[in-house]
Amino acid sequence: MGFGGISIWQLLIILVVVLLIFGSGKLKSLGSDLGSSIKGFKKAVKEEDSKEKED
Repeated sequence: MGFGGISIWQLLIILVVVLLIFGSGKLKSLGSDLGSSIKGFKKAVKEEDSKEKED
């Protein structure tokens, strides 16, 4: 058993299908966009917490 009842082989097949559909270049840009979005979100939450502590 893998993650939530999905085996490693099923995950690999899904990965291959996603790579075939989107291509590696598109996935790379999606990953970097997602990473920068998460960084921005964390920064905003951190700034909000520091503002609340000052009040």
